[in-house]
Amino acid sequence: MTDDARHMAHALTLGRRGLGRCWPNPAVGCIVVRNGRVIGRGHTAPGGRPHGETIALAQAGAMARGATAYVTLEPCAHHGATPPCAQALIDAGIGRLVCAMVDPDPRVDGGGLAMLRAAGIEVVTGVGAGQAAIDHAGFLSRVTRGRPVVTLKLATSFDGRIAMASGESRWITGPDARRAVHAMRMNHDAVLIGAGTARTDDPMLDVRGFGDVRQPVRVVVSGALDLPHDGRLARSAREVPLWLVHGPGADVDRWSRLGARMICVAQPHDPAEVLSALGAAGLTRIFCEGGGELAASMICAGVVDRLVGFNAGLVLGAGGRPALAELGIDTLADAPRFRLDSVRQIGGDVMHIWSAPQRSTAGEHPL
Repeated sequence: MTDDARHMAHALTLGRRGLGRCWPNPAVGCIVVRNGRVIGRGHTAPGGRPHGETIALAQAGAMARGATAYVTLEPCAHHGATPPCAQALIDAGIGRLVCAMVDPDPRVDGGGLAMLRAAGIEVVTGVGAGQAAIDHAGFLSRVTRGRPVVTLKLATSFDGRIAMASGESRWITGPDARRAVHAMRMNHDAVLIGAGTARTDDPMLDVRGFGDVRQPVRVVVSGALDLPHDGRLARSAREVPLWLVHGPGADVDRWSRLGARMICVAQPHDPAEVLSALGAAGLTRIFCEGGGELAASMICAGVVDRLVGFNAGLVLGAGGRPALAELGIDTLADAPRFRLDSVRQIGGDVMHIWSAPQRSTAGEHPL
């Protein structure tokens, strides 16, 4: 591995620390290196600022002059809530910039690199680009497709059931698998479920077991807002963000008073429209834990980018509730296919991760 590749791998690892915590901004990592020694490091802070470059340059101080900066995404070139990072690198006297990939945001899109080159700074691009594309997939999806990246999680028995016929489901998988799910929630901007899951399970959908962390937004799709007003989601709406995606004509007053954010869409049963609205609200990475109906509708709509499955070593039989509702397919040729990325044992269960073919890329999945 070359020095540039090694330092970029370091920057990418730093950047992943911001996943789920800095939306709508990308989770960028940056290190500043002088004579082979790291003199500054940073990643996008919770809430999206300060940016990783700003933090790394502050640590490097005057030693940044003539040093090399490694950044996992093109430094911004526009004035927003903070000044452009490209200008900050120029002002710090950086002598060389190694950048993993260009930022497709129209406000940047090569402009940051052009600023640096115009200032006489050597610019190298493409180092670590494959892993950067995986790490920034949510941000890139929001910019280029107008919607967040979607990870669908299914925890099932060996024979693909999510509950007994009675609805009993706690617990099919073991504590290690459940802890892994909480870690995945923590690295996503939002957790998404449907109204049926909200009514049946009365879930909290927060991250537990990892200390005081930034909680993901809880999103419930409910066209008529026919959700319990005394459930755990309602009771915690002022403490942990709760967004409700609903249809026209739904009675929003009571939920607004409870502290929920209301998002109206014309067709709440259309996953593409729901995701477009959530992307417009700033979300880049969504972890879907909905029931069989929501999961099936998202697969049918072709909006699932990754599947995460947890399989337990028990069987429930045909009387158990299936993981997915009817998909409306008649032949194997019509069945959606995903590509296997990884398999590993989690406690007494098996976790397997799959990517939609157009999104499948070798590398470490930032889950």
